[in-house]
Amino acid sequence: MPTIARRSFLTSTVAAALFAPALVRPAAARTTSLTVASLLGEDKPETKIWRHIAERVESRMPGRFRFNIVANGALGGEKEVAEATRLGAVQASLSTVSSLSGWVPELQILDLPFLYRDAAHMARVVNGETGAELAGKLEAEAFIATGFIDYGARHLLAKEPILRPQDMVGRKIRVIQSPLHTKLWSGFGAVPVGIPITETYNALSTGVADAMDLTKSAYAGFKLYEVVPVMMLTGHIRASGVVYFAGSFWSGLSPEEKQVLAEASREGAAFFNALIVADEEKSVATALSHGGQALDVPDIAEWRLGARGVWEAFAPVVGGQARIDAVEAI
Repeated sequence: MPTIARRSFLTSTVAAALFAPALVRPAAARTTSLTVASLLGEDKPETKIWRHIAERVESRMPGRFRFNIVANGALGGEKEVAEATRLGAVQASLSTVSSLSGWVPELQILDLPFLYRDAAHMARVVNGETGAELAGKLEAEAFIATGFIDYGARHLLAKEPILRPQDMVGRKIRVIQSPLHTKLWSGFGAVPVGIPITETYNALSTGVADAMDLTKSAYAGFKLYEVVPVMMLTGHIRASGVVYFAGSFWSGLSPEEKQVLAEASREGAAFFNALIVADEEKSVATALSHGGQALDVPDIAEWRLGARGVWEAFAPVVGGQARIDAVEAI
């Protein structure tokens, strides 16, 4: 073979050997980036869960996904993030079921006041038939729920003690932008004001609202003890939520990728729930050390009685009174 021809042949052969793997490498090792929105900081369960999920996914599919976790509510409140997810601008987040109930009204069965006895009761419900049905309805609205989480019980927060339901009359209370929460507090004679959580601190400090309700963990996370220093331990709503991905993002994944993300999310949900238990104790201690108070209400039965009207009003929305009774009995 002539020298020039041989050199040309060798060059072509080496090039083919070098570039052939590159042709198949992107399919096997492509990296998919996803933006994840978190309402709170790196030290809170709402962000730690995503670090945990990212680690679990990386251990099973190295280099396949890059999680861009945006903390401290920088991408907006829950509703803004949910809308961004439906548009494809955000690929994943957490949300209370309250904020997603505008798309799936049936989720409000998880928000009914004084229905859930404790965390174990809530877990049996969301991990059973009810949870599966709700996940299906969320998927129809482009939210892929890969796990249910428990934020803890919601308690009443105010600038001064409010120990009896009648003391709520005329007070402006910040509520989640949800019909159920509006109905609950208007039933006590309060004036509900729908405000995103990211705007709540300013609303309370400027008098737009006098009170609100929230979990112990988020109470300290948003430093709300500075503007509503009194926490009444009403425990009226068990604040459940979901880990979810955007439907548009999910539809582009392979079955294997979906399985890994779903499994990591379920593990993350269990991790989150354990973190919340520990964080609640720490958060109350933080609030108390900054002048906050935590008060038992003298007669919780009064509050329960006043909340029963919510069950009656929302029974047609969540599947009827028989469905509520069945959930209560689980």
